[in-house]
Amino acid sequence: GAAAKGGATCCAPSSAGGGGKSGGGGGGACCAPSAGSDRVAAGGDDPLLMTSCCDVSEERSPAVAAAVAKLHPDVTASFYGCGSPLPPALAGATVVDLGCGTGFDCFVASQLVGERGRVVGVDMTDTQLEVARRLQAWHAEQFGHAASNVRFVKGLIEDLRAAGIEDESVDVVISNCVINLAPDKEPVLAEAYRVLKPGGELYFGDVFASARFPQELQDDPVFHGECLSGALYFHDFRRLMRRIGFECHWVVTDRAIAVAPKLAARMTGIDCRSRTVRAIKVEGLEDAREDYGQVATYRGGMVDAEDVFVFSQDQVFRRGVARRVDGNTALALAARRYAPYFTVTARGAH
Repeated sequence: GAAAKGGATCCAPSSAGGGGKSGGGGGGACCAPSAGSDRVAAGGDDPLLMTSCCDVSEERSPAVAAAVAKLHPDVTASFYGCGSPLPPALAGATVVDLGCGTGFDCFVASQLVGERGRVVGVDMTDTQLEVARRLQAWHAEQFGHAASNVRFVKGLIEDLRAAGIEDESVDVVISNCVINLAPDKEPVLAEAYRVLKPGGELYFGDVFASARFPQELQDDPVFHGECLSGALYFHDFRRLMRRIGFECHWVVTDRAIAVAPKLAARMTGIDCRSRTVRAIKVEGLEDAREDYGQVATYRGGMVDAEDVFVFSQDQVFRRGVARRVDGNTALALAARRYAPYFTVTARGAH
């Protein structure tokens, strides 16, 4: 996807002012297909090998991997995301992708939501949107759809209203290594909250940091272009989410990012991680995961999670197995898309 309000974009060449996570245009990118954590750790000056941010193939579920296999080479060749932000149970859903680039995640989501669902990709970069729009009909035919269920809109991810996305009109908002590039992240996340229906889900992959980057590195185009200096500091992110209405969020995947030694040497005391985060827009969430004696049982049957559903790192549900859950998780599981797949007991005293 493209960064909000211009500047270097995630995984684009650090010396370039445009581009984006989905490439669009020539030049190298930090997450090009040849990049890998082993070679990153070995160092070197190749701009393609500055971090392992975009080594994401192992995170893809079987259904997502199968959907990726149907994408046009012009899309797959230019994809440089840092996660696989596509949750299960998407059939018939309305999905918005923040910073869609050439449409990689949009076209994957197109298959997962099916012809009854719809996908809206928002990006600010004309060159990337041209590729995405040019391949809409090709992908629809490839997926067996009568017409494309994807719409691409030029706009800023801080202002989804200008992109024509109304209040409480979306089931799932996704994003792939784009939010870290926004100079002001609060309006981006606030817009995601606004457009989500009650019970809707924000599910995104991005770069997070164990400490705030000093201003010197925030201003460095290499660190910015490598998706490092804009990384969300863990606790700042938690406070920001609470301010905009997400009282609680869950980390679904979490992995360390290998950084080339010449960059790591300037990052003393700062570790960066690629995380996939889930947040549910539901009333009654608290700022702590309190125990109200509730139990949730997964009934099974979600596409791509038929027998096992990973809700978060510390909460894995298996079909037919009752599991104790905190009050926030109980509310999230009983909300909208996940409710048909769970039996959740009533809240008790605390």
